[in-house]
Amino acid sequence: MRPDALLPLFAPLTSLSGIGPKLIRPYARLLGREMPRVIDLLFHMPSGYVDRRARPTIAEAVPESDVTLEVKVDAHQPPPPGSRAPHRTFVSDASGDLVVVHFKIEPARIEHMLPVGATRWLCGRISLYDGMRQMTHPDRILDAAGLARLPQVEQVYPLVEGLAAGHLRRAMEAALQRVPELAEWIAAPVLAAHGLPPFRDALARLHRPQSPQDATPAGAPWRRLAFDELFAHQLTLALVRAQEEKAGGRATSGDGRLSQRLLAALPFRLTGAQAQALAAIRADLAADTRMLRLLQGDVGSGKTVVALLAAATVAEAGRQAALMAPTEILARQHLETIAPLASAAGLSTAILTGREKGRAREAILAGLADGRTDLVVGTHALIQDDVAFRDLALAVVDEQHRFGVEQRLALARKGEAVDMLVMTATPIPRTLVLTLFGDMDSCELREKPPGRRPVDTRALPVERLDEVVAGVGRAMAAGAQAYWICPLVEETDTTDLAAATERFEALEAVFGETVGLVHGRMSGTAKDAAMARFASGQTRLLVATTVVEVGVNVPNATVMVIEHAERFGLAQLHQLRGRVGRGDKPSVCLLLYRGPLNETAKARLAILRESEDGFRLAEEDLRLRGEGDVLGTRQSGMPGFRLARMEYHSAEVEAARDAAAARVRADPDLAGPQAAPLRTLLHLHERDVAVRLLSAG
Repeated sequence: MRPDALLPLFAPLTSLSGIGPKLIRPYARLLGREMPRVIDLLFHMPSGYVDRRARPTIAEAVPESDVTLEVKVDAHQPPPPGSRAPHRTFVSDASGDLVVVHFKIEPARIEHMLPVGATRWLCGRISLYDGMRQMTHPDRILDAAGLARLPQVEQVYPLVEGLAAGHLRRAMEAALQRVPELAEWIAAPVLAAHGLPPFRDALARLHRPQSPQDATPAGAPWRRLAFDELFAHQLTLALVRAQEEKAGGRATSGDGRLSQRLLAALPFRLTGAQAQALAAIRADLAADTRMLRLLQGDVGSGKTVVALLAAATVAEAGRQAALMAPTEILARQHLETIAPLASAAGLSTAILTGREKGRAREAILAGLADGRTDLVVGTHALIQDDVAFRDLALAVVDEQHRFGVEQRLALARKGEAVDMLVMTATPIPRTLVLTLFGDMDSCELREKPPGRRPVDTRALPVERLDEVVAGVGRAMAAGAQAYWICPLVEETDTTDLAAATERFEALEAVFGETVGLVHGRMSGTAKDAAMARFASGQTRLLVATTVVEVGVNVPNATVMVIEHAERFGLAQLHQLRGRVGRGDKPSVCLLLYRGPLNETAKARLAILRESEDGFRLAEEDLRLRGEGDVLGTRQSGMPGFRLARMEYHSAEVEAARDAAAARVRADPDLAGPQAAPLRTLLHLHERDVAVRLLSAG
């Protein structure tokens, strides 16, 4: 049960005055929740701030900067009837003149806000138009009383259509009134060492900043909230680990017969890194404690083969293994890699995704239940209630950052003392490993299997699009296949990014039926059919969104075009580039960008051209842009985290991890008198896994 003290924060947003049926829809879009709550609004973080303390004269105001100007209203120039021209208001101060521009607003309303002869204060951005200073649609038009109430530093928040900044500011004010005094869950020495304010003060200072420092991720208020979120996460990991250790493990040792056949069937020898990782996994399997291990590998480093050999070890002992992937495309790609090798070794395999239905699904479930199936590959479908194993020994979770601790545990619950191997094809910097996988042992595959050739990577401006299309045509005529990656599925009114559907139509007009299309909004069946046509060579050019980022293996594909490469993170670009260079032919990756590039984008493209080391690129990506890109998830912030930003809060990760480990060591069930605030924290950040573990005792 959620503590009573938190109930005001988990009340629906409609409980705040002024938020009715009309406004709740845009709030639902903004906050990503069908029925948003007060806490969702309080945890909606600002994207920047405006320093209202800047009060230059008109002449001193720097173009394209936010300022507050004191002006006298001189005259109005309404547009002629039926004209699309704007309403112009002429204002001045002792240093010069300014034009205030409004579009599509009644002249009477503007003249009421800006009466001729009156003094007003304008908040907004100055620009130059035909050599004249102007301000278009000021953020604020204030009289003396309004100026007295103006915050000195004002947050800027991400918004959606139908929601104005004023709506959000008023709702945030009402939400802050609901924040209760809560018993402190961070130890006093930790608070002091990191200079962190109390929880309630942190929220108030972040949303009503007194200084620019209060308004930024590096400031104490935001750092406090990030620490709380990281602390709740680390407590969850520590509690899960403690629970698994308490439950104990089962030793599993194979006799090597299947593994030997698999090694003989491989077209290459294992790299040193693969052999080391496999030895560590087998040692974990043979121990009587439960394995919880992270296997990190660069693009094409051979993680799937390591997982298959681990599955063979448990099959030799008469037990079963499952591999869970986040998408159907990735699950089927794993099976394509695994099935021929498994068949040669006498290892029985099956696949279970949302597409398997009726009798086919029943047959798969029967094979798992009676032990005929040694290894099953699948998606979330593997953790549905009716899936039962005879004796699941090893659960492999691929790209865990796209799942959560909850799904990992759900798969582990399908057997007794199941050993867990988590894989990621996205090399992750050490700080993020501690954050996301703090409860795991870790090994890395940094070597590429023999025969993988470097990819020739070049950056070109989008103005050379016609040359690129011609070059792709020449490569296809010579027998090659190509990918063309676009950032969006469809063009929208608000962006000029290339749309996959539009690019597909344009390329289809040039190359005809040899062009295919795949994107995330297609059904699983349609996606798989499109991928199968490309894999078989029927489709020569595949236009796609980042749905092909991981796991797709077409050795004949030697050309990768990435449109609007400046919009992608380094790690994501590296993942996409890894789709080519998988055969024995030379491959090329063309990064099409729209200039002018900012310094970060220039640095990103330059580093990508000079390095194919995913681990180095991941560290650079974290330094340049933040962990959302490292993991190929969202623009900023890690999956599962609303407040923590690794480029600012890495110090808080270490501190939160240490604090969580100390608390769980001292009180493994959080049952002692000091534990109530920690339970409140877990409820506050909705760490349901930890809450359920504690409830179950």
